[in-house]
Amino acid sequence: MTFAYGSRSFARLSYAEWTKFRTVRGWVLGMAVAVLVTVGLGLFSASGSHSSCGGPDDVCPAVPIGPDGEAVDDKFYFVHRALGGDGSITVRVTSMTGQVRLPDATPGVRRVTSKVEPWAKAGVMIKDGTRQGAAYAALMVTGGHGVRMQHDFTHDTAGSRSGVSKAAPRWLRLTRAGDELTGYESADGTRWVKVGTARLAGLPSTVRVGLFAASPGDLTVTQADLGGAVAASRFAQATAVFDHVGLQGGTPGGSWRHDDIGAAKEPDGEIHHPGGVVQAGGTFTVTGVGDIAPRTDGQTVEKTLSGLLAGLIVVIVVAVVFVTAEYRRGLIRTTLLAGPRRGRALTAKALVIAAVTFAAGLVAAGVTVPLGAHILRANGNYILPVGSLTELRVVAGTAALLAVSAVLALALGTVFRRSAVAITGAIALVILPRILATTSVLPVEASRWLLRVTPAAGFAIQQSIPAYSQVTAFYSPQAGYYPLAPWAGFAVSCGYAALALGLAVLVLRRRDA
Repeated sequence: MTFAYGSRSFARLSYAEWTKFRTVRGWVLGMAVAVLVTVGLGLFSASGSHSSCGGPDDVCPAVPIGPDGEAVDDKFYFVHRALGGDGSITVRVTSMTGQVRLPDATPGVRRVTSKVEPWAKAGVMIKDGTRQGAAYAALMVTGGHGVRMQHDFTHDTAGSRSGVSKAAPRWLRLTRAGDELTGYESADGTRWVKVGTARLAGLPSTVRVGLFAASPGDLTVTQADLGGAVAASRFAQATAVFDHVGLQGGTPGGSWRHDDIGAAKEPDGEIHHPGGVVQAGGTFTVTGVGDIAPRTDGQTVEKTLSGLLAGLIVVIVVAVVFVTAEYRRGLIRTTLLAGPRRGRALTAKALVIAAVTFAAGLVAAGVTVPLGAHILRANGNYILPVGSLTELRVVAGTAALLAVSAVLALALGTVFRRSAVAITGAIALVILPRILATTSVLPVEASRWLLRVTPAAGFAIQQSIPAYSQVTAFYSPQAGYYPLAPWAGFAVSCGYAALALGLAVLVLRRRDA
């Protein structure tokens, strides 16, 4: 019975705070302004972003889509034959070398250096045809990460850390049994160790099986003069030597086919940076460029929320004034008389400001994200596709981040009782670290540190494209990648809000008795 009474008492306090909020026109108007600013600036920014691929028709090439709906890079050199039903391919890799193109010291004189990219890859593959984005499983040696088994672009399983040389070759075997593909490695071709298994649902009875090579670009990151970093990628290729090639299962007769998967062509029809193969007896020397991996180059849905920081400033002002106005007008005594239990009274106020802010943020993000994405696409920009659950997390997470920030601002308003001080403190804690970390003002590690230990960590809830450990890319805050996972970053912001609210309750009990 006491619990029920307490619940009714808290409900009455919450309703009273809600009544207080909705009857003050300035507060309601402030939330409306926060929505309009977020939507307006986001759509204005999207309308001003144009992309062009050039050429007479100004048509951008289609981006391959992987089996799970993600954008992918699917560019490699493939030497292959048909495989009907179950079977396997076994090879020995005796060498892996690479080249990186350097800037020309003399115009027109090509300059290269010998280097194997860490994620350059070569090995054996079973793939659902030769179209880009088709399902596949591959067992490979890499330039710096040992033996790996990868499938359908996003899945990566580590094998041994062994490198490849003539003195220490590596045997690879990939088998198919229905939809299940299993990779094995060996140092001598006799004793085999399982690397991993992939299940490719719906794999047709006849697939392509063979050898491949690919290499992503050579990524270099240099420190900028004024902080931050500059990333550049140079053309790279990988060459692998295979022998002891053995096929088992339903492999019809005929010669090997050679395909430069995803190769770009010049206007005259020539392939730009082609791969190739040299076959001498039973030895294949395969050279390839490109990558087989999730694509990270493109606009993301959260880029449409460029007006969020301006909207967040308005939310902080409203949340602070929601409590400091009572101190300024002397109404805090009335509030505490209505709710003598100070912690419960402040919690009710926090609940109201959080609920109102969440609703406003949901409207703002729910309008801006789909409409802004539509405008970006209409302007020729490519937006990396994400699943509906990820987009929902970006929208709802943005609203939740605004709500948590409002609670933090409310708590600071209670502690300081002065609007200017509390607003400045909230902006310094939430917005300033976000700006410093994402605008190339600080070194990359300092930016990551800020986004781990400040309330700005919660902006990670907006990241729609994950950082893939098997993809060579510049994963920095400046590029939209946060050091914490989305919900982990959001939890840091929630922790700050809870800590601030607890401090506010303590101060309220001791000071405003």
